[in-house]
Amino acid sequence: MIGSRKIFLLSAALLWCVVMLAACHRAPDEERIRAAITATAQAAEAGSASGVGESLSEDFDGNAGELDRRRLMAMVGLLKLRGEHVGVLLGPVSVEPRGERMVATFTVTLSSGGRLLPDRLGVYRVTSGWREEGGDWHCYTASWERSI
Repeated sequence: MIGSRKIFLLSAALLWCVVMLAACHRAPDEERIRAAITATAQAAEAGSASGVGESLSEDFDGNAGELDRRRLMAMVGLLKLRGEHVGVLLGPVSVEPRGERMVATFTVTLSSGGRLLPDRLGVYRVTSGWREEGGDWHCYTASWERSI
């Protein structure tokens, strides 16, 4: 009887340790940023304005004032309302720490069958700045230039 109780307590303690270790495990920051970039690209392709806005900070600045968070989300929403589709193909994403922030660089190819963005389609080189807000990484700045 005493042996069964010790086994039960030992098993319970071991299970508790496993659960606590699993709860403490978090994906590396670089991986979380790559996942956020991928999710944003998928949201843009699906025409989800709110999905695009999820990983952008409230004060997001695109291309030095050319596009803020609200305007980017509105553009994605307008594309969806018009029934236009934008294809988004990500290239490799490189993430480097810069103090408490991160910088991610990648290429993205935008393609479309629609008429709203014909002059903006093509391959772009993107550099984006990320900071942690409330335990999640958010893009607060991005700059892009056409590669091809």
